[in-house]
Amino acid sequence: MSDLFPDDLPPPAAPDAAAEDAPLADRLRPANLGEVIGQDHVTGPEGPIGRMVAAGRLSSMILWGPPGTGKTSIARLLADAVAMRYVAVSAVFSGVADLKKAFAEAEVAARAGQRTLLFVDEIHRFNRAQQDGFLPFVERGTVTLVGATTENPSFALNAALLSRAQVLILHRLDATALGQLLDKAEMLAGPLPLDTDARAALIASADGDGRFLLNQAETLYNARIPEPLDPAGLGKFLQRRVAVYDKDRDGHYNLISALHKALRGSDPQASLYYLARMLTAGEEPLYLLRRLVRFASEDIGLADPQALVQCLAAKDAYQFLGSPEGELAIVQACLYLATAPKSNAAYAAQKDAWKSARETGSLAPPANILNAPTKLMKDIGYGAGYAYDHDAEDGFSGANYWPDGMAPETFYRPVERGFEREVVKRLEWWDRKRRERRLGNGE
Repeated sequence: MSDLFPDDLPPPAAPDAAAEDAPLADRLRPANLGEVIGQDHVTGPEGPIGRMVAAGRLSSMILWGPPGTGKTSIARLLADAVAMRYVAVSAVFSGVADLKKAFAEAEVAARAGQRTLLFVDEIHRFNRAQQDGFLPFVERGTVTLVGATTENPSFALNAALLSRAQVLILHRLDATALGQLLDKAEMLAGPLPLDTDARAALIASADGDGRFLLNQAETLYNARIPEPLDPAGLGKFLQRRVAVYDKDRDGHYNLISALHKALRGSDPQASLYYLARMLTAGEEPLYLLRRLVRFASEDIGLADPQALVQCLAAKDAYQFLGSPEGELAIVQACLYLATAPKSNAAYAAQKDAWKSARETGSLAPPANILNAPTKLMKDIGYGAGYAYDHDAEDGFSGANYWPDGMAPETFYRPVERGFEREVVKRLEWWDRKRRERRLGNGE
């Protein structure tokens, strides 16, 4: 392998314009990063990828996001944008031999002055030992690794690999982004045989997955349907539940808003009604579960800490059982939320804390609560005078943890409902102890 000439190296895998008979999703792949839809927070000029491309240097990265959000396209376009050799492997179909071959070829290319971007799809499917095999080649710069995963990298990838790669989160495509994808499909292949409501239903059924949406659109094109379908006709044709709303055309967002308000208003009957309206109309159960999980934190929080647990358990149960059996778990979570005590204290605290952090983000924590692993850090006062709470009376030192020059602020204000009533008592006890400590210290 070391005797190969550069001309013997495989060419970059970035394809030319897709063939006419290629799948619609392939023909609509973006030609440059500016054409990537729905991921401006990473690919735009101010995003991490945009900045790296502008500088002409890439760091290894992990692209984490749901299916159909553009991970593969972004990796291919990254290589094009900085003139790197592009090599792609899949953890589903590749083994150690494939990786060794890719690394060996990358070393040959490096000696010829050509950098290699190694794209590893479904990287979380490699086991820990296989992941460790990437480390020396990433550290030496033999390859710039771009991994793609749908799983949480914190749990799916080795800490050593994560420490050498930046994790970039790709978002589910929202309705606007999915609509833009359909616009591009129609510019290429002509109008879809759908009325306005059916088009919206098709977008809702994709649940953020652009590839799935284009595959469904291609199915419609191939069928050469003579007359536009309405939502009911679309659902019948695709043999898949799609969101069909009632004669008053209460849309997707109107119904989810109604469900949210009914839950907040502690009306389990109305909550169950709107949940049923959406599920029987064809709404994606996982979309509803995401909204219930959000509600559990935003509108209940610590007033009932079990609310979030119930919702996550419902998500696991639904994914385990599927429809229709798993929908009972969604009903259970909905009823639990509706009947739980309500508090938006955590939500309000987050907004206030984020605002304060943006305004005071340059202030350093007090030196006494900073770790001092080196002699220099100890010499300049790190950790000096730290009060270890477990050694204090009542397990509470009452020390100040706020940055110097910043007065303590109150973000979290629990309500007198549910479990937060107990939290109020704890906070009052700690506040009283702080005052006693300060008086005892002559402050």
